[in-house]
Amino acid sequence: MAYVVLAVAAALEAGGDAIVRKGLQAPNGPGRIGLFALGAAVLFAYGLTVNSPPWDFGKLLGIYVTLFFMIAQIVNIVFFGARPDLPIYVGGALILAGGLVITLWRPG
Repeated sequence: MAYVVLAVAAALEAGGDAIVRKGLQAPNGPGRIGLFALGAAVLFAYGLTVNSPPWDFGKLLGIYVTLFFMIAQIVNIVFFGARPDLPIYVGGALILAGGLVITLWRPG
């Protein structure tokens, strides 16, 4: 269940950031203000989602960072049409490896 909550939180964070970015790119006016307001609401929902459960967030940080990175790349493709290049794939592999180490390693 914690992983689902973290995935939702990562989607809210990446989506909220993308909405704010779209607002920065929009012409001045009500549309821009609306995007900023929507982005702020989505980022607030992220904050509530990630901080409401009574978990030790530090223990789950590795998987969260990994989920955030992967979802952020999907958002980047869908919202901005930007495909990852080789450095993103290599860095992403390192992030994924780090997340797996933090999540799966059980000190003996």
